[in-house]
Amino acid sequence: MTHPLVDQLRFARSEWLRVLDGVSEADGVARLGPMNSIGWIVFHLAWHEQITFLTRLRGVTPVP
Repeated sequence: MTHPLVDQLRFARSEWLRVLDGVSEADGVARLGPMNSIGWIVFHLAWHEQITFLTRLRGVTPVP
């Protein structure tokens, strides 16, 4: 049986891929007013995944 957090992570990743389909690189780096770019948001989420699942749980930091 898969842990519920793993299911949530898989769902969140699949939703991100779905909504990012068709977004150009130019749109990904553009800021809209005071909001961060899509690229920054994706990086921020990936960094949190690394900290949560690799660094804290396994003691590994692939990208410091």
